[in-house]
Amino acid sequence: EQTKDKVHLGAVDATVHQGLASRYGVRGFPTIKIFKKGEEPEDYQGGRTRGDIIARALDLFSDNAAPPELLEILNADVLKKTCDDYQLCVIAVLPHILDTGAAGRNSYLEVMMKMAEKYKKKMWGWLWTEAGAQMELEASLGIGGFGYPAMTAINARKMKFALLKGSFSETGIHEFLRDLSVGRGSTATVGGGALPKINSVDAWDGKDGELPVEDDYDLSDVDLDDDIGKEEL
Repeated sequence: EQTKDKVHLGAVDATVHQGLASRYGVRGFPTIKIFKKGEEPEDYQGGRTRGDIIARALDLFSDNAAPPELLEILNADVLKKTCDDYQLCVIAVLPHILDTGAAGRNSYLEVMMKMAEKYKKKMWGWLWTEAGAQMELEASLGIGGFGYPAMTAINARKMKFALLKGSFSETGIHEFLRDLSVGRGSTATVGGGALPKINSVDAWDGKDGELPVEDDYDLSDVDLDDDIGKEEL
């Protein structure tokens, strides 16, 4: 389940399937073999507890898995599906495009993608949004409309979240996620106890932002009287 059905675990009764046991050199019990596509099977050398076997399966999965997608929060479905499907969803709120330009935003996204690759065996979801685009989400996570870039990690099952306190850098994010992965770090309840309303927005086009164009007003026909509005003191 944790590897999205990419790694399978099976059991064989070698006293029944003696030919199969002989084929793979099974002489003692229990014997665990690892089968990789296109390769000869190898003996499993790790611990025999449930946790040991799961950890090895996740290692096998992450060795070959692509990093998770980094998705922009364009609507409620993107947020809900990502946070429902994964143990944690990591969300970055990046500065407005007018504050960073495309180059600045891409540098933040690159840091996130590196961290998604580093922690891909955790099977977390990765999301981002622009500051001000999802104000109710920011408010529910205590971001409060300032301090960008910001990052939070949400456990949607428990409706708990943690905020990045350090720098938005590979080092700062790594320390933040490392602490979360071992159960350290302070958490709080998502405001309202549920994911908030999410606005539908257009996807970023990858370009620098443009200032809104203001209407020009022709004041040539307006009679401005310097005395209008003046009162005696």
